[in-house]
Amino acid sequence: MAKLNSGLIVILLATLVVSGCSRGTGKMMNLTSGSGPDEFAIVPSKPLVMPDTYAELPAPTPEGTNLSDPTPNRDAVVALGGSGKRYDAAGVPRSDQGMIAAATRYGVSGNIRTTLAAEDLEFRKKNKGRVLERLFNVTTYFKAYEEQSLDRYRELQRLRRKGVRTPAAPPEERG
Repeated sequence: MAKLNSGLIVILLATLVVSGCSRGTGKMMNLTSGSGPDEFAIVPSKPLVMPDTYAELPAPTPEGTNLSDPTPNRDAVVALGGSGKRYDAAGVPRSDQGMIAAATRYGVSGNIRTTLAAEDLEFRKKNKGRVLERLFNVTTYFKAYEEQSLDRYRELQRLRRKGVRTPAAPPEERG
């Protein structure tokens, strides 16, 4: 009977130890990697305020905002001395009209994100790596996009040879 009890205790302890080593699938904090809940993502809602009359309330809009919804970006603009009304204004400010006109001078595609996603998926299918890279889950991202990457030093030299001013870059070394 004593052997049965000690065997049962060993099995229970082994089960307990093994279950403690399992990786959780929930939203528990991972203490080893330091990735836990993002405290800055939690924004308190504004206090509810009862208006003097219900006529003062804005008309409800589908998928619109609430008066008590948090607006951290607008609040930051106001706290730094900016205009909350200008932040809320719909449309493009007059000061940005020239930039918008230049960017859209060749037209605007309404489904550009879908088009780019499909083209990128096709490109990644063509450049998905060799068999062993796929088998061992080795990333081929940088190798696939290497031809499309910009070498900043070579581009800086090219611009300087053409006489383009590059005030944000460090001055050219003369030796």
